[in-house]
Amino acid sequence: MKLKLIAALAATALGAASAAQAEDVVQKSFFPYAGGAVPTDSFAKPGTVIDASNVDQAKGVLDEAMYNIIKNGWYTIKIVPTEQYDINPNYVAATEKNYKTVSLGGPTGLTNFIAGRPFPQEPDASDPTAGEKLAWNFKYGINWGDTATITPFYWTLRNMNDGTVERILKMDMHFINFMHRTKLDPIPDITPNPSQMYRAIYVRVREPEDVANTQLLIHRFEDDSKRDEAWLYLGFQRRVRKLSTGQITDSFLGSDLMIEDIEGYNSRVRDMTWKFLGTKNILMPYYHHNELQLDDAHAQPDYKFVAFGGKGSCFPQITWQLRKVYEVEAVPVDPNHPISKRIFYFDAQTMLSGRTLIYDRGGKLWKTFTIGKTSADYHLPINKGSGIVVDDSFSMVDLQAMHCTTGQFKGQVDPSLSPVKDFTVDNLRSVN
Repeated sequence: MKLKLIAALAATALGAASAAQAEDVVQKSFFPYAGGAVPTDSFAKPGTVIDASNVDQAKGVLDEAMYNIIKNGWYTIKIVPTEQYDINPNYVAATEKNYKTVSLGGPTGLTNFIAGRPFPQEPDASDPTAGEKLAWNFKYGINWGDTATITPFYWTLRNMNDGTVERILKMDMHFINFMHRTKLDPIPDITPNPSQMYRAIYVRVREPEDVANTQLLIHRFEDDSKRDEAWLYLGFQRRVRKLSTGQITDSFLGSDLMIEDIEGYNSRVRDMTWKFLGTKNILMPYYHHNELQLDDAHAQPDYKFVAFGGKGSCFPQITWQLRKVYEVEAVPVDPNHPISKRIFYFDAQTMLSGRTLIYDRGGKLWKTFTIGKTSADYHLPINKGSGIVVDDSFSMVDLQAMHCTTGQFKGQVDPSLSPVKDFTVDNLRSVN
């Protein structure tokens, strides 16, 4: 009897230790700066402004493209304190509940995935699948949450040499998760969903007149072996056409972005081979929107947009934080893809892609992509307490063509702005 009691107590202690260890894995993943454990650098401290005169001292905390951009005198960076963002507690709880049974493989690409971050464990350089695991964390990341809308959304196309504005596109962009939802009802899935669609994106162009009412609809499926389905409605032709696979790497409406670039990376995990290159502390575009000097152009009664400056007005006038990131190389599986690789810098806390470098087929640096992130608590009132980090600005710079496309967001976490009916092909035909 005594031996059985000792064994039971040991099993209980072991279970408690295992549970504590699991909780520790999740806490470290979502709250890496707990207890003041923020990245530090002898030079890149809060309050420092990095420009061409001192950029060599900050080379270790800048990615290759940003170092050269500052070195050329095209941009300056002001550093602010590293911030630990509030993450939707339901998403964190779902991670803690489910991650121990998740593994790579299976019919959809993952086995036993339910919700949250599939692989919160610290990536291991000796693990050949570490890069792919981070890609899955990005795919199922919290990003905009279960649903969100950007309206209005301004894309400005510029000549980088002289700053000439060539075109301004005004559009709306809507996002919705049909599966693995953690905050907004219905949880966990929207039904019926016979095709097992995971996520959908709907874009509608408002201006200028020659492309007004152009619409893009993208369906991404739970099954990663199933190709995305995408449709384009051209207002001037008044017809819907289905996009071929190759068209997602074409320029979108003459901009410097491909459809594949939307949200940092907009395609299947299996379309790339993923290699984890290491963990770094680098400067990332994280800031407080309401504390910036904002742009008067396009201003609305309740909102002003991030301003742009630097060379050709191609760079967001924001503050940057020194943050822990995972550097990942993604090489296209398709040898006919127009790029040779992407280098992602996934933020360790949010798993968002704030910085991406894109290389041409010859292996030369082609484009540099910045997606600015603001705390939801320093943005629109409707976003406060949403548990996400809000996409708030972007800059896609073509370093070879000396051209850029910049984006100014008014992002809102308001499910009433993105009803399910908007993510259907029939909706493309019905909108006037």
